[in-house]
Amino acid sequence: MNTSTTHRVLLVEDDVRLANLIVDYLKAHNMHVEVERRGDTVITKLLNYKPDIILLDIMLPGMDGMTLCERLADYFSGPVLLMSAMGSNEDQIRGFELGADDYVVKPVDPGLLVARINNLLRRHSKPVVEEGHGLSFGKLNIDPQTQMIRLADSSVDLTAHEFELLWLLASQAGQVLSRQYIYQCLLNIDFDGRDRKIDVRISRLRKKLGDNIETPFRIKTVWGQGYLFAPEAWNH
Repeated sequence: MNTSTTHRVLLVEDDVRLANLIVDYLKAHNMHVEVERRGDTVITKLLNYKPDIILLDIMLPGMDGMTLCERLADYFSGPVLLMSAMGSNEDQIRGFELGADDYVVKPVDPGLLVARINNLLRRHSKPVVEEGHGLSFGKLNIDPQTQMIRLADSSVDLTAHEFELLWLLASQAGQVLSRQYIYQCLLNIDFDGRDRKIDVRISRLRKKLGDNIETPFRIKTVWGQGYLFAPEAWNH
């Protein structure tokens, strides 16, 4: 008998037949699943159900999955896996830019879907940092225990993934971290040269931390090498 932890999955899918197939398969793999069929009722549902992961179809009544994905960041810090029959690079890039953690093209093999879900849950459950003191750089203060960020006496709201990336960069301030290193540390996968997840998170971090988007000086891009957190750039 499977004695592993039962994870709570919120499946947002309006195709009843497909939803039933996914529910049956996930339940057979020790997951508890709730189904929501409209995009505009998802936030209320997740606040009551408190899922570990959300599987989100893009084409939904009430509110489309892309719009919903962007709004989820204010209510949900767990992983979001987008599902869509649209598999173009542009669709996938937009999904990642809006905060999705993974993207699968339907119809998806159920075994592959379970593997993707388990991978996201495993990555998300990793402790972000060990216990210890926070980091301070000029007007920037980072508290690893509360995951609170303060910049010039104002709080900065980050998602769990954004905080994890910021801590990795800031804890090795002044050093260039390659994309391969970042992918291994945060995603436990190799960088394949095409995946833009980390680039998207870097871009979102820069916006939230007041960096210059055109010529960033706080989180710098070192072309051909990776990213560098500049410790001297937070005094103003």
